[in-house]
Amino acid sequence: MTSHQSAQTMKPATAAKKLGVYLEATPAEFREGVVSRDRLNALQADPPTWLQDLRRDGPHPRPVVAAKLGISISGLARGGITDPLTTEQIEALKQESPEWLVRERATQAEVRKEAVRLKDRRKEQETERPAEGGSSRS
Repeated sequence: MTSHQSAQTMKPATAAKKLGVYLEATPAEFREGVVSRDRLNALQADPPTWLQDLRRDGPHPRPVVAAKLGISISGLARGGITDPLTTEQIEALKQESPEWLVRERATQAEVRKEAVRLKDRRKEQETERPAEGGSSRS
């Protein structure tokens, strides 16, 4: 008796998110139906032209736009950016360097610095714990 495994599938929106592309810019055949895990892996391993073009030129989804600008997704919203942007639009924003973008980049830098500080503090506390514990058993 052989067991038959069904292929794991996902919605196109999930697959687009995993591929880092804006769903509405993908071809119709990608948006319709479901995407199997095997197909997703194949797209990642050997991206077709449409996927290469989307990754290079956009339009990009908000997480990608935020990463390319060096800010958070919330920072995009505070800056009034709610729509996907192309690579060209992102580069123009970087060149223009509006006040909100400068402010959001500074905020993001502070967030990263604080994350590193907390990580270092946790490491410090973990290395101190065994030394503090000693043998205080009764």
